Amino acid sequence: MPPALSTILLLVCSNLFMSFAWYAHLKHGQTKPWLLMVFMSWGIALFEYLLMVPANRIGYQVFSLAQLKILQEVIALSVFIPFAVFYMREPFNWNYIWAALCMVGAVFFMFRG
Repeated sequence: MPPALSTILLLVCSNLFMSFAWYAHLKHGQTKPWLLMVFMSWGIALFEYLLMVPANRIGYQVFSLAQLKILQEVIALSVFIPFAVFYMREPFNWNYIWAALCMVGAVFFMFRG
């Protein structure tokens, strides 16, 4: 598999874990002790790091550090929006579209020659 594609797939998976680590306790853990939710989130985040670190190491072969960062942010937003709408049951908001368009601009500037 090409390094760019491996990087993107690993980043998508890691961001899915991180969305759960950061936000799922807001849906399911309101009545549980916050310290328990911290350890649960850390446990989920461990899997995120097991994917993020190899993604960055592979991606650094073909992307600059700044390109890796903006790629990560675009993927984070791309994963977060469906997570928020479908899992957390947040209403879809036009601000998601405006934020995505701003990210398209960021990608343009980061990846232009």
